[in-house]
Amino acid sequence: MSKTHWMIRFVRVVGILFVLFACLVVFIYTPFYSKLIVKALNYFVPVEVNQVAAKSQQQASLSEHDNLEPGSNLWIARQAYLSLIENALNSKDSQSLALLQTRYKLLQERIIEQQKKEDAEEPEKPAIPLLKASVSEPEQVLSSSEPELESSQQNPLLDLNSSESKALMQQYVDFLQKHPVPAEHDQVIDQQTTQDIALVKQNQNDEKLSTHNKPYAIVVLGGGLTLDENKKDIVVNPYTRLRLEKTLELHNQNHLPIVLSGVEAPYMQKWLKVRGVDAKLLENRSMNTCENTRFSSLLLQKKGGAPTVMLVTDIYHMPRTRRLFALNGIETIPVEAPMPTQLTAWQPSQQNYDHSRRANYELLATIRDVLFGSSGCREVP
Repeated sequence: MSKTHWMIRFVRVVGILFVLFACLVVFIYTPFYSKLIVKALNYFVPVEVNQVAAKSQQQASLSEHDNLEPGSNLWIARQAYLSLIENALNSKDSQSLALLQTRYKLLQERIIEQQKKEDAEEPEKPAIPLLKASVSEPEQVLSSSEPELESSQQNPLLDLNSSESKALMQQYVDFLQKHPVPAEHDQVIDQQTTQDIALVKQNQNDEKLSTHNKPYAIVVLGGGLTLDENKKDIVVNPYTRLRLEKTLELHNQNHLPIVLSGVEAPYMQKWLKVRGVDAKLLENRSMNTCENTRFSSLLLQKKGGAPTVMLVTDIYHMPRTRRLFALNGIETIPVEAPMPTQLTAWQPSQQNYDHSRRANYELLATIRDVLFGSSGCREVP
């Protein structure tokens, strides 16, 4: 029995590979390919919350008006103040609230004065210019939320469990409980304290209910900017606009605080404002998905903490983004925004290819993220 010539075997192998490649190309243009990638990402990408980082959100008292730096002395003082308000409410000692209010104001003044003295003693540091976002391509569809590479190694955010924070917390509690105040101190509870009391009561009511998976905010990731029809004004692109439309639906149902994340945030805020929604929480420094999740987590912590949020982005971006939020200690409830193009049964196949290309991007970005991490994700905004 004679052997087949090696050239014939080679041609056969090449032919089989060519047929398989052609089948793959055809498959990519079908509506099934992108769906398969999404199922694989949702199945394999872990979204378990990092419990160490989650401690930074444990206060669970998100407020759109709180603007203290997490871990700062004023921030720790506020946590001590809120905890004593809760104790007073539990013991039904409403008379102590006015006294607590006065001591808290004195404590704030003392901390601010001490900080001014420390700043005056420190040598002046050179200013570091911030990155300035710009739109260089008028028809660019995807921008800041599409990263080069994200980091799987997230540093734990600031919390109250360090020995230094615990000691300072106890010092502030003692001050708020024992510091002498003038006999003529104000007995009237002001508006800010009234709001703080209402906030503590709301948190207590939430704890009595089932708080598992209870969202504290709506986080919307920007999908890019483009030029308006007049070729002069910068506006949100179709990806971002569809995410904002989904946000309007959620806001009408839940009335939760809205966090807009990405350099697109001011334009997203303007789009919502025109439609009657005032989004007050802006994270406008992030340049990629890794920074979206990291900086948004810091912002939520600064505002009081949000263990769980509703996350708005497209279906392909969702698994990778949920994983990064989980690494930053935040559980996410996915809310998928539609894509600018819709999947079709078969024709026009170009629309299906748009979805497949997006799916391929997120698949490769997730693999790189998990295996190699990133050097392009800043630690702080």
